[in-house]
Amino acid sequence: MNRAAAIAPPSVGNVAVGFDVLGHALVGVGDRVTITRTNTSQVRIMSITGIEMVLPQDANANTAGRALIALLASCPPSTGFDVEIEKGIALGSGMGGSAASSVAAVVAANATLDVPLSIAVLYHAAMQGESAAAGGLHGDNVAPALLGGLVIAPAEGYPVSVPVPAWLHAAIVRPHFPLETRASRAVLSEPYPLRAFVEQSEALALTLAGCFTQSAALIRRGLRDVLVEPRRAHLIPGFAQVKQAALECGALGASISGGGPSVFGWFESRDDAQRGAAAMRDAFRSVALESTAMVSVVGAPGAQVVS
Repeated sequence: MNRAAAIAPPSVGNVAVGFDVLGHALVGVGDRVTITRTNTSQVRIMSITGIEMVLPQDANANTAGRALIALLASCPPSTGFDVEIEKGIALGSGMGGSAASSVAAVVAANATLDVPLSIAVLYHAAMQGESAAAGGLHGDNVAPALLGGLVIAPAEGYPVSVPVPAWLHAAIVRPHFPLETRASRAVLSEPYPLRAFVEQSEALALTLAGCFTQSAALIRRGLRDVLVEPRRAHLIPGFAQVKQAALECGALGASISGGGPSVFGWFESRDDAQRGAAAMRDAFRSVALESTAMVSVVGAPGAQVVS
């Protein structure tokens, strides 16, 4: 076939302990990309719908377009792609919207090829696409959008899935204002003390050990961010109150999702996550911010071809 559509899910990047290297997918409205394979040797953005903001239709400046340009290097000669993008993830939400568009694009394009490409090729092409929005190569949203679940996203090589307990749920609350990834990364430029890296490494190790052994106690000991959260918290009005609300509802840990402004917490059950989400929304209201909440298993599915 020469035409296919794929949907890629939203995701939580960093997951508090793994800046730029750890992320997990969410069950929720994602980005849909429809690809028509052509023999033009070009990537052409034909339409972008689902948002009011104007996104670039120059392929190299568009996340889906740049991902497909990178993918062409592994495709037969004269292959081209016409692209239709339907945005379902809010821009600047910290829920992996740019990564979802990139992933949906390469997954849909792959479905139109006579000989499908490997996951590793799709992953690295989608990371190239993500760089159009983020300004750098990091796969913490790309990898979970592609594979689903909790994923370690290396700069080189194949992403690695991490098993998670079936009971593990996330509550994520998005306040209704955008925060661009580039702006949230700008506050991280100052040097960090070595001790902070040691503490964060400990936290990452404990969290991963808790996932592998299905231990809520280990996850609770580990799920914290001493590197990035302290420098980004001031960018999100009411963050301290929202995080505290999650913890008071039994969260194993809570922090900023990706570059923000969304805030997430991990919980031991869906019921706890739903209570946490409601409390987190109330905390945002206390600083005059409306928000949207989502509850999802952490082991959510990744991108899927839908037509």
